[in-house]
Amino acid sequence: MPKKRTRSAIAPPASSAAPISAAAVVKKLRSMGSAKVRDGMARFGITADHAFGIPVGDIRALAKSLRGPRVPKDQADSARRRNHALALDLWKTGWYEARMLACFVDEPSLVTPSQMDRWAKDFDNWAICDTACFHLFDKSPHALAKVVEWAGRDEEFVKRGAFAILASVALHNKKAPDIIFSDGLCLAERHAGDARNFVKKAVSWALRGIGGRRPTLRPMVLEIAERLAASADSARRWIGRDVLRDLGRKA
Repeated sequence: MPKKRTRSAIAPPASSAAPISAAAVVKKLRSMGSAKVRDGMARFGITADHAFGIPVGDIRALAKSLRGPRVPKDQADSARRRNHALALDLWKTGWYEARMLACFVDEPSLVTPSQMDRWAKDFDNWAICDTACFHLFDKSPHALAKVVEWAGRDEEFVKRGAFAILASVALHNKKAPDIIFSDGLCLAERHAGDARNFVKKAVSWALRGIGGRRPTLRPMVLEIAERLAASADSARRWIGRDVLRDLGRKA
């Protein structure tokens, strides 16, 4: 009878003088890989040339073991908190799962605009784009600046990243003022004509996220969605109808 696969973790270093290396993490990831999982990624629209084949739940469990328990900052061992240096090294390996892991272990406050641009340049599928934006970039102080900048980019997954961040900020940042999202709505409507699948879905995601954030924003989103749904342009019409369905207004 085959042994059941378990989510084993990498043991933390004995002290901060012996940090976990990216090479050790990649070795661990390689041992966790499954050809069946790797071959099945394409069914979910995930294309990655360098992948081991690891379920995202296992990657997140490994990230949790690398971060260690949540404790007060003044008591935390730096090797057991989020690890910016390790995240940078993991991303450089080029492995899909190592990059996913980097998004979970990096420290948002230490993420720089240049790092965001470097990583975005490497986005080659929706999963790595969304994980970086939803779990890391949206918490960066540079998030909203990148929304504006990346929305005007030509690369499909960089442009998707702009609206993935906008949707994530709408969900996660409870203190953000409404003006941020009213500006974001204008940006989303302006770029709603991009017919590429992963872009138009991200624009819809951003509109739906803002519409569901607060009652004061919902009428603005519905007004935009109705304009889009009535458009002669197929991409704009698809987004409008998708938003109206999600927010409970008949499309």
